[in-house]
Amino acid sequence: MPHLTELPEIKRVYLIGIGGTAMASLAGMLQQRGYEVAGSDEHVYPPMSTYLERLRIPVLEGYTKQHLETFRPDLVVIGNVAASTNAEAAATVELDLPYTSMPSAIYELFIRGKHSIVVTGTHGKTTTTSLMAWLLEAAGRDVSMVVGGIPLNFNQNFKLGGGPEFVIEGDEYNTSFFDKGPKFLHYRANTLLVNNIEFDHADIYSDLGAIVHAFRLAVERVAPGDLIVANGDDENVRGLRSHSVARWVTFGFSRTCDAFATDAEEHPEGTEFTAWWEGREWARFRTTLSGTHNVLNALADAVIARQRGVSDEQIQKGFETFQGIKRRMEVRGVERGVTVIDDFAHHPTAIATTLAGARKRYPGRRVWALFEPRSISSSRKEFEPGYIDAFRGADRVIIGPIFHRDRYETRYGLDKMMSVPAIVEHLDSANIPAVQIDDFDAIAKRVASEAREGDVVLVMSSGAFGGVHEKILKELKGER
Repeated sequence: MPHLTELPEIKRVYLIGIGGTAMASLAGMLQQRGYEVAGSDEHVYPPMSTYLERLRIPVLEGYTKQHLETFRPDLVVIGNVAASTNAEAAATVELDLPYTSMPSAIYELFIRGKHSIVVTGTHGKTTTTSLMAWLLEAAGRDVSMVVGGIPLNFNQNFKLGGGPEFVIEGDEYNTSFFDKGPKFLHYRANTLLVNNIEFDHADIYSDLGAIVHAFRLAVERVAPGDLIVANGDDENVRGLRSHSVARWVTFGFSRTCDAFATDAEEHPEGTEFTAWWEGREWARFRTTLSGTHNVLNALADAVIARQRGVSDEQIQKGFETFQGIKRRMEVRGVERGVTVIDDFAHHPTAIATTLAGARKRYPGRRVWALFEPRSISSSRKEFEPGYIDAFRGADRVIIGPIFHRDRYETRYGLDKMMSVPAIVEHLDSANIPAVQIDDFDAIAKRVASEAREGDVVLVMSSGAFGGVHEKILKELKGER
């Protein structure tokens, strides 16, 4: 695989797996820079499908050699959705076309030469990355950014600015079939945020130790003189301190951290907290975000902004004008007094956090948890006990179909897949009504028939969930 700097002039770029959030971002960035862009995928769903449609970037359905022969690209970017047996990945090699991975393309074509701010962690990456980018943008820094969602302030998941910073969400998932390392290593962080570390992605990481090792590699690669902002309350993050040669700054609730937060207060319009820096009171910040986890996300971003020369007043301006992200506690509608909310949660900890946030935002109201085990990792057996604990924060639970059941049957083995009936049984025994319903229309009908005024319906999935949000709202309206 050649380095991009060694290639002759690139004019036409083809993306295999263009429907992923980061790949769609890259497609938009390439188009904005003047490249002719096309790509392929299977079953692309909103918001990425509508996003690519708005940009008028061709998305070809399925993977065939003919797509490449017709488009004749100068460079192929192969997403990690494509195995070596993927028809287009194999054709790329067969046709001797130059190819690279998504993270390498982003760094080589867009990040190189800028101050790379990489936001990592098992949870909260999209919110924290979006807020970090907005703090810099609101301060007039003309930021560049790529994020795994669509921040409402930008209304797209990338921005190419003329300022010195490039903010990017650093995913620990593997890069591609030809590079099994984590994506975040490719972004060559000058400022690395390590927000939290927990076991996840059980389809590619064997245990927590393997995950920690991936983050250790990221920490080791930050150069002396550069900066690591680390969660001092997280034991797994603290353990990486000895592997760092960069400046190490901690944040958290603990007063032993370099920056810590106290006196957090939650209001319907958001949260405020007092930030301390090196033992002295720094500022009282007000944010539009809810939940104690977002206090830490905001504090981490404030620390980075401070290190980049952003004033306290500018940080506060960014906090109070941040509009959030699509599919992060996004209210999709209210009908008959029932509030339907969309959220990306797809891990037990994220679900527990989302439910806790809903309880605080809507006190005294009945909360439904609707969950689609969409990714291979989210439906692994290892997470079964975690889901049982997480769903105890709900009043009603509906679990939809396991999206990748066929992959378990043909590749991983059904013994590796979580048992939804076992989860339902545990919840029922704890007096939390729970059911598995595989039909999306049936889910909508069940919710609409049983929901009462004041109920909050949380729809959680890393995918489309069959458009069940809109189906519920239509049922509540009495539409078909």
